[in-house]
Amino acid sequence: MAPLTAPEREARRLLDLTRSDREAARTFLRGLSVDDQVALVCELPVGLRAKLLEVLPHPEAVIPALPEAELCFVAKAVGLADAGWILEHATDEQLQACLDLDVWRDESLAVDALAGWFDALADAGEETVVRAARSMDPELLYLFLRSRIRAVLKPSDDDWQPPVGSRTLEGQFFFQAIREGDDLETVGSVLQRLFDGDYWLYFRMMQALTWEDAAENEEFARRWRSGRLEDLGFPTWEEALSIYGFLDPEQRLRIPAAEPGLSRDGFHLPVYPPKLPVAIDAAHLIFRAAAALGDEERRAFLFSFVALANRVAVADRMPLGDAESIPSAIEKAARVASAGLDLLVRHHGEDAVTLLRRVPLDRLFRVGASLDRKERPPVASTQ
Repeated sequence: MAPLTAPEREARRLLDLTRSDREAARTFLRGLSVDDQVALVCELPVGLRAKLLEVLPHPEAVIPALPEAELCFVAKAVGLADAGWILEHATDEQLQACLDLDVWRDESLAVDALAGWFDALADAGEETVVRAARSMDPELLYLFLRSRIRAVLKPSDDDWQPPVGSRTLEGQFFFQAIREGDDLETVGSVLQRLFDGDYWLYFRMMQALTWEDAAENEEFARRWRSGRLEDLGFPTWEEALSIYGFLDPEQRLRIPAAEPGLSRDGFHLPVYPPKLPVAIDAAHLIFRAAAALGDEERRAFLFSFVALANRVAVADRMPLGDAESIPSAIEKAARVASAGLDLLVRHHGEDAVTLLRRVPLDRLFRVGASLDRKERPPVASTQ
């Protein structure tokens, strides 16, 4: 096990203090900035973070400052059934990101996962449910409701009778459970809160349930999600898969001309900056080479490497809402890119640091993946 960093030691010391003297821990936290409190929370293993959040003097200030994916990880670690108090303080952007990261499997909507998040939102209270409904794509809200209920609009026929077992909130739209035995507790709560807090959104959903097509709505929801994920550094699956493009033995040895290896372009990180094991004695060559870079170059390396790890996670179809996916993607990115870097070092006779500056990380990974087909995701081998 790697030794704890100073921030990690401080976070664990504070967590121990919460067990013996909660008030002393609160007093200590009051003297810290919001950014410092966020750092302490994120330095802890995801399963321990909620214990520190519980003793924060002002969680309503710290929770909205958590990176979007970190909020998702914490809520899932607590258990969505018990995460309402966390989601209550989340921003609209955080709530949307949680759904983008966790309610899709590959390119298909995971309705059961979406239902779990709605249960948590309903538990967080009316204001949170209405905020979340307004902030998410209407297509996604429709798809959740459509998975649980069918709806009809009362016709003008005086002899019409509503379906047996159906309910109505306003006497015009009637809805009933699709599955027998579903008590519609969460769906009923969501609809009631929309009816009370945002009637026009409620009305729009009931009309959509009556007339609109589920497949078309899912396609639009998928597109909106894809665009937001790209803003967070996660490319489309087709784009991500390009890092596995096979290179023949001659192509592997080429160094692209006039293409800097380390991009200076940063992007918004949805996670707390990962602690990469950049050191002269690191296990992977890529990190040993990065240890010799200057400060600005290391920053560029961090963003370039995170971008590569994101591509690995997407190409390998790792669940983006699971905290374990990030370490797995980082490990694979480092292992495969190091294999590519090692080949170029041995062939060209240049040191690893020089080549790291010249060759993009995506290219190094592609070289490494071409050396060992076992590194390729199963789906890529059939393309």
